[in-house]
Amino acid sequence: MRTVIDLPDDQIAPLKDLAESLNVSRAELIRRAVTDFLRRHEVPTEDAAFGIWRGHDEDGVAYQERARSEWDR
Repeated sequence: MRTVIDLPDDQIAPLKDLAESLNVSRAELIRRAVTDFLRRHEVPTEDAAFGIWRGHDEDGVAYQERARSEWDR
């Protein structure tokens, strides 16, 4: 799919130079940049929550009970 984007003038020359130094087109360089950006900002999947408690010294259930005990005060 073709997409038209506007880039500020101060990005054009460095983009051209980098593309030439990597021996790729500017379009390929921009595709790589978009791929990298999307990878870094990827929304976690449902499975991303598994294992997030790893490394905690306190058992998850004990933490939950301690937190809920504050409600009775």
